Amino acid sequence: MLAGLAVPPAVEAERVVTAVLADLRSGAHRGVVVDSPPGAGKSTLVVRAAVELAAAGEPLIIIAQTNEQVDDLIDRLARKAPELPIGRLSATDYQPSERVEGHNLVRVAAKVAGLAGSAVIIGTAAKWATVGEGVWPWAIVDEAYQMRSDALLRVAGRFERALFVGDPGQLDPFSTVETARWTGLTWDPMQSAVATLLRHNPELPVHRLPVSWRLPATAAPVVAEAFYPFTGFRAGTGPADRALSFTEPGAGDQLDATVELAAASGWALYELPARHTPRTDGEAAAACAALAERVLRRGAVAVSEQAPDGAPVTADRIAIGAAHRDQVAAIRARLGEAGAGITVDTANRLQGREYDVTIVLHPLSGRRDATAFHLESGRLCVLASRHRHGCVVVARAGIAELLDAHPSTERVHLDVPVKFPDGWAANQAMLTHLAARRVATTAGSPAGC
Repeated sequence: MLAGLAVPPAVEAERVVTAVLADLRSGAHRGVVVDSPPGAGKSTLVVRAAVELAAAGEPLIIIAQTNEQVDDLIDRLARKAPELPIGRLSATDYQPSERVEGHNLVRVAAKVAGLAGSAVIIGTAAKWATVGEGVWPWAIVDEAYQMRSDALLRVAGRFERALFVGDPGQLDPFSTVETARWTGLTWDPMQSAVATLLRHNPELPVHRLPVSWRLPATAAPVVAEAFYPFTGFRAGTGPADRALSFTEPGAGDQLDATVELAAASGWALYELPARHTPRTDGEAAAACAALAERVLRRGAVAVSEQAPDGAPVTADRIAIGAAHRDQVAAIRARLGEAGAGITVDTANRLQGREYDVTIVLHPLSGRRDATAFHLESGRLCVLASRHRHGCVVVARAGIAELLDAHPSTERVHLDVPVKFPDGWAANQAMLTHLAARRVATTAGSPAGC
């Protein structure tokens, strides 16, 4: 039990999960919604609900948003219930991953007819939209807040009742076409599946998972305050449950000071000199790569509830996140062979993943303006909530001044719920926390060489 809290995190979380499963069993509602903060056990809940429904003889389908999510859920479900026949609905050119091939009772087919006898059939929303026949008693929609409402409409005829699970604080659905013509309409396709569902069915029960098992005690309050101000959540571990240390000596430079600060406090801001730069800021990209390499070179060891004796922080347990693909490419080029195995990707592709240490290139670093894309609270939320031990933010000085010079000027539309928090407020909250954990650098520092 955490000091000062009457209810242990595991007990509090189990109460919510029990209530969710009770709503599913009752059959009193056509839908049940579960809001999940980062690392709250969303996938665990999806698997548990699927196993319980299948055990009760209720055939079901699971709808995920990406092939990566589908394969991950199949692997989790097959490990949890190895006796359960699982169908993987896929495109005709899909090549099964190791996570799918490794389970004997998992079958892969491009059509539902080829998966007859499966207790659970899993596929992406795009693939389910091509299925024109068959109705299942239950569906579980994973990452439901990242699913557009029009995508839900295309698959709604395939099930009678559904469990919707997702994270309301992370990236919203997006489109590559202009969508202003639908703004304010109840059937606006750019609303999330959950927003549209609750707008038309306000009586549906909504549950909130209260504990993050990923974020450490140093991060959960920060992320909750910045991105979940009205619901909140807490860490499942206490301050003494996790530690990050180094087994190798460092050079004593600003890179070492930064990674040591992140290890000690959970956060660090590696602040480059103020400057307006191209999006592929070479100095910032080099800093991200150098910080990740320094964590590796120093032989970082992570102690946690999962590894009480400590586990080495290998390359696959480190991630670097950025807002744009060209920034990702620039960072990868700086890493070279020394950073082989380190994940470098955009927020969209890092969503749902977990690492021991993350390096984040701030979306507003070096910019002259603060666009809606770069201010989106979900983008920064994803980048700042992937870590179990420490997060280092790389940014040029001047972001606070940039925010002050670009207050939100977006139009207020009738019948469009105001989203809280907005990106401006979320960025300010994060900067306030990082200001006390800042390592200011100068031109010509090691990362810029």
